[in-house]
Amino acid sequence: MKISDFQTKDVINIVDGKRLGQVTDLELDLRHGRIDSIVVPQYAKMFGLFGSAGTEVVIPWQNIVKIGADVVLVRLDERGQLKGDADDLHMDS
Repeated sequence: MKISDFQTKDVINIVDGKRLGQVTDLELDLRHGRIDSIVVPQYAKMFGLFGSAGTEVVIPWQNIVKIGADVVLVRLDERGQLKGDADDLHMDS
């Protein structure tokens, strides 16, 4: 599977049914030759219309439940790992 195959799939959290977005990046473990996590951007909506880039959700590979033809199903609880512009954060909502 190519990274371009991931980038066309929607990422859905099976815990709450929310669409998280699409994969924009992968974090790799070059030493062991494997994918550590997928990265999905989070956008803050202004006035419910426009999205502005904010943080990224980093989803560990072990949290991927199923990779289908159109979607990637993940299990991510409310403490999902987020990466901000400056430093790493944990989701509190």
